[in-house]
Amino acid sequence: MLSPKKTKYRKAFKGRIHGTSKGGFSLNFGSYGLKSLEPERITARQIEAARRAITRQMKRQGRVWIRIFPDVPVSSKPAEVRMGSGKGAVEFWAARVAPGRIMFEIDGVPDDIAREALRLGAAKLPVRTKVVTRLDAGVAHVESEAA
Repeated sequence: MLSPKKTKYRKAFKGRIHGTSKGGFSLNFGSYGLKSLEPERITARQIEAARRAITRQMKRQGRVWIRIFPDVPVSSKPAEVRMGSGKGAVEFWAARVAPGRIMFEIDGVPDDIAREALRLGAAKLPVRTKVVTRLDAGVAHVESEAA
């Protein structure tokens, strides 16, 4: 599972996810991508579950890029513990995902397999998502008009 090798601080504040994604909102590697439509923290386990679902559906053909990394430590205290005595231990790692962020990209498989793989991967994530393609971005569309 994904987690940072080392961090500057052991524990972090909860924070809020405001506005839309500052970067990572366009396809950079593959032809198909899974775009987030709402703000949420996505755990390392959820990222791994989605990755497995996508690669299984693709039958290990093509290539998958994971565009998010869980770098936020999430701490919690055990059940039925009294208030005080400091902050709890780090339980898991999460990635803050803003609306518009591309989370996964895939390439090297046909259109129908790519869409089905991303749909199955999206089912493992706690956010509403949208499948985007290079055609949506207008990259391939502009080339065909020029020809």
